Amino acid sequence: MPMQSVIKQAQRVIVKVGSSLVTNEGKGLDHAAIAKWADQIAQLRRMGKQVVLVSSGAIAEGMQRLGFDKRPTGIHELQACAAVGQMGLAQIYETSFRVHGLRTAQVLLTHADLADRERYLNARSTLFTLLGLGVITVINENDTVVTDEIKFGDNDTLGALVANLIEADALVILTDQRGLYTADPRKDPAAEFVREATAGDPKLEAMAGGAGTGIGSGGMLTKILAARRAASSGAHTVIAWGREDQVLVRLAQGESIGTQLTAQTARLTARKQWMADHLKTAGKLVLDAGAVQKLSREGKSLLPIGVTEVAGEFGRGDVVTCVDDEGHAIARGITNYASAEVRRILRRPSSEIAAILGHIDEEELIHRDNLVLL
Repeated sequence: MPMQSVIKQAQRVIVKVGSSLVTNEGKGLDHAAIAKWADQIAQLRRMGKQVVLVSSGAIAEGMQRLGFDKRPTGIHELQACAAVGQMGLAQIYETSFRVHGLRTAQVLLTHADLADRERYLNARSTLFTLLGLGVITVINENDTVVTDEIKFGDNDTLGALVANLIEADALVILTDQRGLYTADPRKDPAAEFVREATAGDPKLEAMAGGAGTGIGSGGMLTKILAARRAASSGAHTVIAWGREDQVLVRLAQGESIGTQLTAQTARLTARKQWMADHLKTAGKLVLDAGAVQKLSREGKSLLPIGVTEVAGEFGRGDVVTCVDDEGHAIARGITNYASAEVRRILRRPSSEIAAILGHIDEEELIHRDNLVLL
């Protein structure tokens, strides 16, 4: 039986498109190609899938607009190219998706945004809200403000980080290569194409070569490493040639295209194992009997009204332990509010959070997706 693409069963998909695919090999933005990506993503939406697009191309577009013949090496020149190119990139995506009646949003991220807990949670909440509103989000590295050197393969890595951030089922990395070979096929005629492997297998890194084109910044190795990173949260990865006809639609229909790198840990298992086994909790929440019942038997989220006491000091995004009134640990979870805020809203209904705190991040103190029973 032929292998079936993991994209068919995926409900939430991250699609990463490389620079050479959207900039016509560096000769400015390829409007026709971007229109085709928009058309395919619109078809995926009609198939019931949620799609977030991670798009390269800003620096390449800025290079073209500013008259650079090759990628500059100076950090400030790269940042200037990104600033100029980002305008054109956002404009053409907005125009292309509008044809299909789809709204778009642009989100610029740095790795620092995803390393800082508060900014991580804010980015996560924003992306989930946009998904819920049916908006196609176009994400790019915020190259205009990074202070360290713009690294090779950032958008491959960024695609994996976004997959982890919003718990995507799959990451599709579209590139100017067919996929992974056992060796560089340009140098080794005996190189064999790898149709399927396990993400994170060390042998894959040995197979991957150096950088790709002179327009983009990534090579196959960055894609293999991105697949390993995505797999840590249970997301599968497909690496495929972006100019393959209707590649996204055919993948979503189950056709095997490119190299498929499968994650070995289920998505929810990965998150819950992380919470249960690898984190020291920053504090405790004492729950009333009703909240214990909701969590342990009904699989519900924890609301402020079910909390009777707060122990310890913690911030939003910290992992806390939920205990019953006798001190028995019931669950661990990621809190949406800091300890000082919880003390103000405990025993109160969620409808009063905004009035008490002056803002509301989430209705739940701990969402059930961020909670594991002990």
